[in-house]
Amino acid sequence: MSHPYDTDLPKTPANHQPLTPLSFLARTAAIFPDRTAIVHGKGSWSYRDFYGDARRLASALKARGIGRGDTVSVMLANTPPMLIAHYGVPMAGAVLHSINTRLDAAVIAFQLEHSEAKVVIVDREFSGVMADALAQAKVKPLVVDFDDPHYEPASGEDPVAPKGAAIGSLEWAALLAEGDPDSSWTMPADEWDAISLNYTSGTTGNPKGVVYHHRGAALMCYANQVSADLGRHPVYLWTLPMFHCNGWCFPWSIPLTAGTHVCLRWVRAKTIYHAIAEHGVTHMCGAPIVMGVLINAGPQERRDFSHKVSFATAAAPPPETVLSGMEEAGFAVTHLYGLTETYGPAVVNEWHEAWNDLDGAARATKKARQGVRYPALEDLAVIDPETMQPVPADGESLGEVMFRGNIVMKGYLKNRKASEQALAGGWFHSGDLGVMHPDGYVQLKDRSKDIIISGGENISSIEVEEVLYKHPAVSSVAVVARPDEKWGETPVAFVELKPGTQASGEELIAYARERLAHYKCPRDIVFAEIPKTSTGKIQKFRLREMAKES
Repeated sequence: MSHPYDTDLPKTPANHQPLTPLSFLARTAAIFPDRTAIVHGKGSWSYRDFYGDARRLASALKARGIGRGDTVSVMLANTPPMLIAHYGVPMAGAVLHSINTRLDAAVIAFQLEHSEAKVVIVDREFSGVMADALAQAKVKPLVVDFDDPHYEPASGEDPVAPKGAAIGSLEWAALLAEGDPDSSWTMPADEWDAISLNYTSGTTGNPKGVVYHHRGAALMCYANQVSADLGRHPVYLWTLPMFHCNGWCFPWSIPLTAGTHVCLRWVRAKTIYHAIAEHGVTHMCGAPIVMGVLINAGPQERRDFSHKVSFATAAAPPPETVLSGMEEAGFAVTHLYGLTETYGPAVVNEWHEAWNDLDGAARATKKARQGVRYPALEDLAVIDPETMQPVPADGESLGEVMFRGNIVMKGYLKNRKASEQALAGGWFHSGDLGVMHPDGYVQLKDRSKDIIISGGENISSIEVEEVLYKHPAVSSVAVVARPDEKWGETPVAFVELKPGTQASGEELIAYARERLAHYKCPRDIVFAEIPKTSTGKIQKFRLREMAKES
């Protein structure tokens, strides 16, 4: 049935344009052309330079036949070419595939083949592993070397960027020189078009290629502005790898309000503190391991700064000792949660001022919750995956955390079955188990595969970890299941101690038994280095293998 607001007027270019984050750079370059966009070592780029280099890259790629739907793979550190590629590649209509710099050659070869990479841009620091990958891959892309000429260690701590052999037929500077800084660039034909490709960690079998679209990336930028409280002209330090979920979309978010990107090749305490003091860094992101680097820094590595720095972290909630250490060091921590399939963080622990008046334990309990949906996410729920009905919001009933909205992936590349399973019932199924509190805040309890079922009882590994983290000698802990003939599974805890401290396994088990139901307590404590991914996530699949052998 029609109504007065139904018209026969079609959408036109005058009143409808596809959403894309690419326009943010064009706008800021027009308004603030001389403002500093990028700082790298002792070099810097204005917004005029940044936009010009992005258009150079786009026009050079197009001149070489790269266009809509083609994949351009990059294996780069957090350097200016990585930022330029986030704009220049999609400005050519192509799709940006950022490769984890810690991967081995076999996995890289799989990704290059699966994505049908037409171009590979590689930092010479990683040329050795890339050469091995290219030798294994069937695709034969154009290979472009990047030799970092601008990086001069500002703090004197880091070496000059290491250089492997040149493996390409072209150098980065030469590729840019082929392009025109004043060329026009390609708006996406449809905001549903792919803008980037990010592979999951692939802990079981080959990784899945997660496809992002222009619409989601653009909306994520607005959401980051609100949830990270970026304000006007933020100064953002790159301690989060840009290859990880496209740096949570911050490469596209910072130009929205004419901010400054401060690049960082390696996460080192001295260079981080130097950058904060020298450039007035206001915001940074990273895994809990980065917080450890900051609060464990020695006096000779630190620099004084008078302002508060916002630090957004994901993964496991930080222990109270880490939060207090960050506060004392001058950082305000915000806890986020998300997945590769949700463009990075899609849940934020929105903090209430009244919670500041709680005692330490109660405040830590609030901090431990993942939170509420991002502004760009339409819905967040904890659902029984069998009935697809929400579980009671009582803080106890366990269900699967599910997402719905424009910042959920387009799907998995060339994997319709996995895409349909992940998006079944109109929700993205995260695989994470959690509870919904009465006030609408979600709290994770475990990955579905990480729940320990002992004697028919479910044990949350996160719950056990939270208790052990409170022990004053514990620096890092991860709890996994070990097969048991009687109980089916029992918990075992892998622990790293803080430097200069001591604690026995018996002491930690007794500590847990005082604070948990006895069936939840670890049967064994293993003191060992805990394996982590390059983004700081604990690799529990490896710990489960170690638990079987120990």
